[in-house]
Amino acid sequence: MLKRFGFLFLANLAVFLMLSIVLTVVQMVFGVNFGTMTGQSLNIGTLFVFSMVVGFTGSIISLLMSKSMAKMSMGLTMIDTNNPNPGLEAWLVDVIRRQCAKTDLPMPEVGIYQGEPNAFATGASQSSSLVAVSTGLLELMNREEVEAVIAHELSHVKNGDMVTQTLLQGVMNTFVVFASRLIGWVVDRVVLRNEEERAGIGYYVTSMVLDIVFGMLAGIVVAYFSRYREYHADAGAARIMGNERPMISALQRLGGIEPNELPGAVKGFGISGGIGSLFATHPSIEDRIAALESHRY
Repeated sequence: MLKRFGFLFLANLAVFLMLSIVLTVVQMVFGVNFGTMTGQSLNIGTLFVFSMVVGFTGSIISLLMSKSMAKMSMGLTMIDTNNPNPGLEAWLVDVIRRQCAKTDLPMPEVGIYQGEPNAFATGASQSSSLVAVSTGLLELMNREEVEAVIAHELSHVKNGDMVTQTLLQGVMNTFVVFASRLIGWVVDRVVLRNEEERAGIGYYVTSMVLDIVFGMLAGIVVAYFSRYREYHADAGAARIMGNERPMISALQRLGGIEPNELPGAVKGFGISGGIGSLFATHPSIEDRIAALESHRY
């Protein structure tokens, strides 16, 4: 439940920064200005179009990469949904198939991975989604609670949260590219008074540094969206299960484990309190339970 937006955010940040740095280096070394700079003038319209291309390219590539990235980084054991092994695999596939029928969703790919209690869904579309649960989750929870967690993940798929977040991330990336290069141009031409035809070092250093700084600030906005959508996914799980109790019980059980169980690359998304809460992709378990109990969704 904690990894889904972590994968997408990290993939987007990596692709976006790579594109931004590569384009900046190409511009600096070869003098290619991509139509954004001409001597002492700056073409705002062209810069905006350039920013949109870079911004949305990064977010769309990250969305397309999210499923393969999850498979590689989590070491998933994929289940043959047409011929699962008897026992746990067969039960898990049956649960997902029944919930997909109830929500009118195509059957996703299904995987299990070794790890602490967690689950996630990812993929570029409803017809190309992946649902995975950890061995820790299957050991910690009873079957009704596991069903509620799966219903939560399928609700994200049904709601199109991955695509919506991709569009939001594209908008934020566009702002980052546009603002960093506009400020970089001002620093280079106005502050440092560079009068050469080509951009100076002030432009390149400023724009690359601000790509990172503004990228982190954009991450706060995206994380806020993620927290907002968690309430809706919890509500979707309640509708699929017929009532709120299984989802509340699953959250209560998760609340009893230590909040440091996120592995490796997504560990930063499990923090709470202080400035860390600004980057948290999930509300606190207490808030989610309260929202379910009071029907605040």
